[in-house]
Amino acid sequence: MTKSDLSAIYNLLEPTVNACNMELYDLEFVTEYGNQILRVYIEKEPAVTLDDCERINNAIIPVLDADDPIPDAYILEVSSPGIERKLVKNAHYQRYTGKLVALKLLKPIVIDNVNTKKLTGTLLGLEDDFVLITQKNDQIKIQRNNIVFCRLVYTERDVL
Repeated sequence: MTKSDLSAIYNLLEPTVNACNMELYDLEFVTEYGNQILRVYIEKEPAVTLDDCERINNAIIPVLDADDPIPDAYILEVSSPGIERKLVKNAHYQRYTGKLVALKLLKPIVIDNVNTKKLTGTLLGLEDDFVLITQKNDQIKIQRNNIVFCRLVYTERDVL
């Protein structure tokens, strides 16, 4: 499934999820153990419950059945993006500014005279096509198209 196909499914499902007073955080289409899976990640304050997942599942099944954007058989999963969620949209980077993040890069960058593809630091936000983090009091600017993923890192201070 292409990025464009996923974007079309996102646009198809977003109004239904929003009508249930939740946010469509992200979705992905993967193959695991021979099964195709459409994962729909939803967000709600203060937290997503199992009942929320069931409600969204029941709300989006008729939308998916009517439009039929996935021609083959697949499994539908609805869940929270989790504590250590990936940051996908610009709004995610803005929402979690000040939080600890881990990044995996396509191409290594040099930090302290060492090539690295993995970084952990405090998210400072976005600037044009760059993600800004701070690590050991150094500000690091990473091109967005060089990021495989950026995810939150759970710390004890997150529960306080």
